[in-house]
Amino acid sequence: MMEKTLVLLKPSCVQRQLIGEIVNRFERRGLRVAGMKMMQLSDEILREHYAHLVDRPFFPSLAASMQTSPVVALALEGVDAVQVVRTMTGSTNGREAAPGTIRGDYSMSNQQNIVHASDSTSNAEIELKRFFRDEEIFDYTSGAIGFIYGEGEAK
Repeated sequence: MMEKTLVLLKPSCVQRQLIGEIVNRFERRGLRVAGMKMMQLSDEILREHYAHLVDRPFFPSLAASMQTSPVVALALEGVDAVQVVRTMTGSTNGREAAPGTIRGDYSMSNQQNIVHASDSTSNAEIELKRFFRDEEIFDYTSGAIGFIYGEGEAK
């Protein structure tokens, strides 16, 4: 089923000048960029986004690292996009992520791990609303869709 998911290209990605390379990997896979913007994360949005981690001792360090530079927010669309993106990003800890995954290829850290990716379709909906206004996510038909999915798959 066609779905949208959120990816954040973290400061570790931005500072290492990997933005284009990471976006390219998603596009080459067949995911469509439905929205993209660079933004500086506020304390408020970080506390909301990482609400499940606010009380953990490492949260101040996590929040500080997420504010060292802007992030790039991506709204990606494709069949089973949440799971496809999660598979592509690999394990949270870059040292444990499989080679060939984004974190396995570009990260040696649990915190400086290049990307955030929504972990479920319900969280993707919440996170997309947190980072994008409705008018910042675009629906359009890619001319390549018939060469990415078989007949009837892209519903």
